Amino acid sequence: MAQKSTPKESKPKKEKKTTKQKAIEETLWESANKLRGTVESAEYKHVVLSLIFLKFSSDKFEERTQELKDEGKDKYLKNKVSEDQPFYAMKNVFYIPQEARWSYIIQNSKQNDIALKIDTALHTIEKNNPALKGALPDNYFSRLNMDVSKLSALLDTINNIDTLKDKEQDIIGRIYEYFLSKFALAEGKGKGEFYTPKSIVNLIAEMIEPYKGIIYDPACGSGGMFVQSIKFIESHNGSKKEVSIYGQEYTATTYKLAKMNLAIRGISANLGEVPADTFGRDQHPDLKADFIMANPPFNQKDWRADNELLDDPRWRGYDVPPKSNANYGWILNMVSKLSENGVAGFILANGALSGAGEEYKIRRKLVENKLVEAILVLPQDMFYTTNISVTLWIINKNKKAQVKKVAEETRKYRDRENEVLFMDLREMGIPFEKKYIQFSEDDINKITGTYHLWQTEPIDNIAEFCYSANLEEITKKDFSLVPSKYIEFVNRDENIDFDDKMQSLKSEFTELLKAETASKQDLLSVFKELGYEIKL
Repeated sequence: MAQKSTPKESKPKKEKKTTKQKAIEETLWESANKLRGTVESAEYKHVVLSLIFLKFSSDKFEERTQELKDEGKDKYLKNKVSEDQPFYAMKNVFYIPQEARWSYIIQNSKQNDIALKIDTALHTIEKNNPALKGALPDNYFSRLNMDVSKLSALLDTINNIDTLKDKEQDIIGRIYEYFLSKFALAEGKGKGEFYTPKSIVNLIAEMIEPYKGIIYDPACGSGGMFVQSIKFIESHNGSKKEVSIYGQEYTATTYKLAKMNLAIRGISANLGEVPADTFGRDQHPDLKADFIMANPPFNQKDWRADNELLDDPRWRGYDVPPKSNANYGWILNMVSKLSENGVAGFILANGALSGAGEEYKIRRKLVENKLVEAILVLPQDMFYTTNISVTLWIINKNKKAQVKKVAEETRKYRDRENEVLFMDLREMGIPFEKKYIQFSEDDINKITGTYHLWQTEPIDNIAEFCYSANLEEITKKDFSLVPSKYIEFVNRDENIDFDDKMQSLKSEFTELLKAETASKQDLLSVFKELGYEIKL
């Protein structure tokens, strides 16, 4: 039998030290952190994201200018906003006058009046591009009174970003997403409501599949739901031209963040004329949306005065939501905005699943009206603003049998009007940023796969994961929507023989004590040999 040849021994090669190159997001975050001391962390997200917007829009402008030159159309440019702007707008590019261009900002980055120049640039861009009305910070940099050297260093870091290098990777969108999540983490509990963790937004998009039509978010924060909707459409070979986006946001600075976040990705949206309270000043009163995605504030107290909004058309057919908690105000606002076949996916605190009083009456009617399609309880620690477990609700205006083209496939749906799917996802998810949990891609595939299969055919109930309940069962449980009242949980203690378990533990404990005694004797012997006998 032939022997296997063995390789000759050779001297081990000296390993080359490889320096891991930091991602541009990390470098930028470190640079932004240097602003600490002169700027509050809650403020500098607006500083950084405004500057990234300035750089990106300027780079896009320069790229488009070069295109016009290459096509020989530059001879038509008059260097006047009114005449030149259409050449840029037709390619979804903002017109940037000379004094607002990034090159001008960098040339003057070491000057004492650089903050004023940045403010002027942002104001000029907004004034010359109607789509950006209300989007950019107003006189923001001057008011912050930042250290010029720190601001200059940040400008240098941003200047090194090639915003147009890899269109597939969406570098600027990636930076925005990274920063919004980092700011939410940094601001912690009670703040950071402008951001919903990406894996939750992704789960909602994959469940309700906002492929074409009108998408609405009544508490849109920084616009993450819209961004993920567009990503869903593009990943399924759809076109963002086939959707219209509507939203509303109460906080002025977050409203600006949303407009910038969408503008930088070329997403057109109607977020209302101004930032405003969705309940007190509904800016889309006649809207009928095909899809609603939302993460409204949890358990909002005193959201209306005693005698306010009692006859609001949004509650028509239901009881008036209690002023002590806005959860059901949000639900009815969304139900009223759904089109005939509309579907909504939104997050609420778990208390909404079983509240009494007016909440009970509204919940009962929602079930009886056959609007509740699925209830999914999520793991704890998914949100940066709270560590409580929350629930994803799916409301569907049309649970009847139908054939529908969704994304790249045609599905035949069954009549599930008298059923509600309950899912418990608390044991799912993977660690993220040390103390948080996020869904993996496999998790999302398993959840959405189960849900979409249930929509098309009856499925088996799976202990500790899912249960399809009919209206009779829900009525017997007095219209509670708490998943654990329906999903079977295995009591593993019932199958344990107590005596066997104790004998096993006794054996393990005996071995541990023996090992401890031997270790102690060894230690005493060492001290004795050294002439330092220890007497116990």
